[in-house]
Amino acid sequence: MEKPIFNIVDVFTEEKYAGNQLAVFRGAKALSDTEMQRIAKEMNYSETTFILSDEKHDDGYDVRIFTPETELPFAGHPTLGTAYVIQQEIVKEPVSKIVLNLKAGPIPVTFSYVEEHPNVLWMKQLSPIFGQTFNVESISQVLDLDAREVDDRYPVQDVSTGVPCIIVPLKTLHALKQVRISRERYLEFIRDIQAKTILIFCPETYSEENQLNVRFFADFYGVPEDPATGSANGCLAGYLVKHRYFGKSQINIRVEQGYEIGRPSLLFLRAAEKEEGIDVRVGGRVVKVARGELV
Repeated sequence: MEKPIFNIVDVFTEEKYAGNQLAVFRGAKALSDTEMQRIAKEMNYSETTFILSDEKHDDGYDVRIFTPETELPFAGHPTLGTAYVIQQEIVKEPVSKIVLNLKAGPIPVTFSYVEEHPNVLWMKQLSPIFGQTFNVESISQVLDLDAREVDDRYPVQDVSTGVPCIIVPLKTLHALKQVRISRERYLEFIRDIQAKTILIFCPETYSEENQLNVRFFADFYGVPEDPATGSANGCLAGYLVKHRYFGKSQINIRVEQGYEIGRPSLLFLRAAEKEEGIDVRVGGRVVKVARGELV
């Protein structure tokens, strides 16, 4: 069997070595589930993706996503990063859309260009599903934070656009920077609920161009803190519209993430309320870092 070729890309970034790094493997159809899981663990990024074939299937490319611990049905930055690699390495010409066939279903990724170079990539996510709400005192203990720092004008709520996430609104950047996840309390908190990840956000930002600052925690999946998270930010986009965080039934905003762990990232969120639900799109830029062959 030929050795799988892989690309390393930075996703949701303006430049190399920022954003969220991703390994994307091509020609992975011959790999077993166990081999994909082992490779993802060895690569040790928050996720690693596997393009099963360079040939389309049902008008899209079959792709699987693994964290170091498990397979995911959907994840944001792997979707954008993989679509970028397909455009650059397989299609090799400007296209307006590429569809990824994921476990969660087909996810379309659309492209904008500066001349012939991909600029912002956008993915349309599933319409958000809103789950249970949580007690502020309980979540503040998980975050090791004074409960008064949580913005109680809005709920702490489980939201899913494919992968459920607990959304926590905070009042200030100071509070967001102070958060320290209590692992013991976190594991106890998520034990009997479907959502295993936590996204916290606040309206104060490091950059004046951005509207929100975000931090994301997924220790259950082997990711203590992620520098950029498309799926969870998709959940956030739906949450912001449903609860009229900006006073409107639609948003078009810039979100910064990863500053607290030294990998500043930039995500674009668009969402609008429609008859069939909330339409959510998450965008970002991708930069290629390296290309190699698995030894």
